[in-house]
Amino acid sequence: MLHHHREKFPALTNKTYFNYGGQGPMPLAAMEAINQAQAYIQQIGPFGTAVNNWIREQVQDLRVAIAALLNVSKETITITEDVTVGCNIAMWGIDWKSGDRLLLSDCEHPGIMAIALEIARRFGVEVTTIPLMATLNEGDPTEIIAQYLRPNTRLVVLSHILWNTGQVLPLDKIATICIQNQTKLLIDAAQSVGLLPLNLTTLGVDFYAFTGHKWLCGPGGVGGLYVKPEARESLKPTFIGWRGVISDSTGKPVDWYPDGKRYEVATSNYPLYCGLKTAISTHEEWGTAEERFQQICHTSQYLWQRLSELSSIRCLKTSPPESGLVSFEITNQEKTSSQLVAHLESLGLLTRTIAYPDCVRTCVHYFTLQSEIDHLVETIERFC
Repeated sequence: MLHHHREKFPALTNKTYFNYGGQGPMPLAAMEAINQAQAYIQQIGPFGTAVNNWIREQVQDLRVAIAALLNVSKETITITEDVTVGCNIAMWGIDWKSGDRLLLSDCEHPGIMAIALEIARRFGVEVTTIPLMATLNEGDPTEIIAQYLRPNTRLVVLSHILWNTGQVLPLDKIATICIQNQTKLLIDAAQSVGLLPLNLTTLGVDFYAFTGHKWLCGPGGVGGLYVKPEARESLKPTFIGWRGVISDSTGKPVDWYPDGKRYEVATSNYPLYCGLKTAISTHEEWGTAEERFQQICHTSQYLWQRLSELSSIRCLKTSPPESGLVSFEITNQEKTSSQLVAHLESLGLLTRTIAYPDCVRTCVHYFTLQSEIDHLVETIERFC
């Protein structure tokens, strides 16, 4: 069944792929959906009443599909281009005052760090880094975050799954302490949507920014942002356009939409929406979100175990991983991570380096084969 399902992903036929955390390979059906949508738009439009009505249907269908994936109402979903756009909406939409405090972990993506630093420069906000890297194998990340909260902490920015180490943060506990401190919580969900089974209604986070091109294996250029209804009332739009506003009979803007549409801007590449919706359906053909997650964990634990047996390798996690990301260091001083990744790619095995900490990151999906892992580990062993 797994081999048959893999046939839906053409990119897997000529390489051994371990970069799902960077970009997932699109299923053939998603690529066909994009092409068919583009052709249909040109056939009946590309601008006119009929095509505009069709586009509205596609936008609504994707919003519903994403909401079902996250177990939330469709009104809470804003369709964006990627994670970073979603984080920009949440971070710039807060009414910052000089002296406010913003917390983020030492494991956040450089793009998110850059937003925080620019907010600090413009508004006199204090940005403080929480040392979560040290909690990978011991310690309580919730307790560490609680120690850094202050009355003037307006926002905490974290990743659900840390992109460099694969650590899964206990968001329900973290959300509880943020609520108690009257602090908003923004989650970079680049590595969690499509990997973890999710129910944002019960998780308690205020903002959850994600993309469709990584673990969902959709096209690049489509993502989303969940905004909790209670948080939406105080989060003002920063990017503004016709899709987010209600206009009167003369075309004059009179109000924001009361739901997630208020943060959407203008014309998008709508055929990509059809591609992402089809990619989501392709995964659901194999199994439920929980079934896919269990298979990912089973496979990643096998990879972690095989790598742990190599004397020249040290896995960052000292216990089996809880996600599909497995990062490791090379203990052979004569070899570097970059050299290993380049060597692997020359042989058709795709991994990547991480700058902090200096390591190699491998990612497995629910359709990764044990034979692929064996091939990877044997190649690493010969190189190191």
